[in-house]
Amino acid sequence: MSHPSTWEQTFTALFHASVAQYQKGHQKASGLVDDAGEAFLASIGYTTQEFFDFVEDFARGGEPPLETALKIAAVRRDYFLQEQKGVPSSRQIAMSDLPSKDAQVEGIEWLPRLLPKAEAKLRGEMPPDLMYGCGGDRKFFRTHQVDPAEFLRRVWKAAGRHGEVIAWIKTLAH
Repeated sequence: MSHPSTWEQTFTALFHASVAQYQKGHQKASGLVDDAGEAFLASIGYTTQEFFDFVEDFARGGEPPLETALKIAAVRRDYFLQEQKGVPSSRQIAMSDLPSKDAQVEGIEWLPRLLPKAEAKLRGEMPPDLMYGCGGDRKFFRTHQVDPAEFLRRVWKAAGRHGEVIAWIKTLAH
């Protein structure tokens, strides 16, 4: 891999190379990127699994596109460097701690599940079987016409005050 000058260029090059690897048959997170790629991902607060999830969904269905994956990575990177001072969390959330997929808050479907997922994404505490930006999340974002990276930034700003995020989502209702 060449040495792009910005982290965004490195992410983009790694994404394209990984999509090509996936399409050639390497369809698991382990070994998708080399040691340098893993070190890069760690430097922005990402795991190989989180990166793989975006590569896999894009390779299989064309979404989320690279631009979305990059914007989400930018928010995670900013949180990792600013709030966590470059030190990864030592914990993961448990899938069993998430609200059910059909949970609602103030009549808004999926939001009770998405809020803790977004918080876990920010902190780098996603378990391997969970993706921020999965199909259910994408449906929510389309329905409410909200950018997934903007949602992450709002969750970050709210600092656990879910009511602020709920109120913001309600302002987007048509």
